[in-house]
Amino acid sequence: MFLVLDSLVGVRVFIAGSTGVIGRRVIPLLVAQRHNVSAMTRDAGDGDMLAGLGAQPFVCDVYDFDLLREIVIAARPEIVVNLLTALPDSVDELEGAVAANARIRREGNRNLLEAAEAAGAKRVLAESVAWRLEGDAGAAVEELERAVLDAGGVVLRYGQLYGPGTYHEHERPDPPRVQIDEAARQTVEALHEPSGVIEIVDTP
Repeated sequence: MFLVLDSLVGVRVFIAGSTGVIGRRVIPLLVAQRHNVSAMTRDAGDGDMLAGLGAQPFVCDVYDFDLLREIVIAARPEIVVNLLTALPDSVDELEGAVAANARIRREGNRNLLEAAEAAGAKRVLAESVAWRLEGDAGAAVEELERAVLDAGGVVLRYGQLYGPGTYHEHERPDPPRVQIDEAARQTVEALHEPSGVIEIVDTP
């Protein structure tokens, strides 16, 4: 069971999914608030970019549980943030990524929760979506949310992202939606929220 922190000054934060469109915006916001940020990536080539943002990079695949557990323990985080996705670069390839994204929501999230607990993290936040998915994709979202809430964590339900670096760079998608920089800002604000579900979407 994870707990609410009494203070959020200089907190150690571990981010999985750190090179995604949200993660790479969240890191500098956390650093600006004087938090100590560890950032996980599968690609060693991302290390310089993450270090340039002010984070300590760790290279690991979330499915390599033994290594994942080792690096999360080494990072000694008080907060673990799961921003993991298995999304393709092009929106035209989304249909082919359904199974991979469902797996990362199930197995990836489970591995990260177990590693966070082993490391003594006090709380965890995890990315979800603010619209209903059908079939196994929807079942995977429900499983992720249930696991996070059962552990006393926070579920972040994002609307469809728009703005630089997203699938919707030049036009806004249908609601629920949220501008990418606003999504990052609200993610950082959510670090102090109690266990529950937070919808990160544009206000009407």
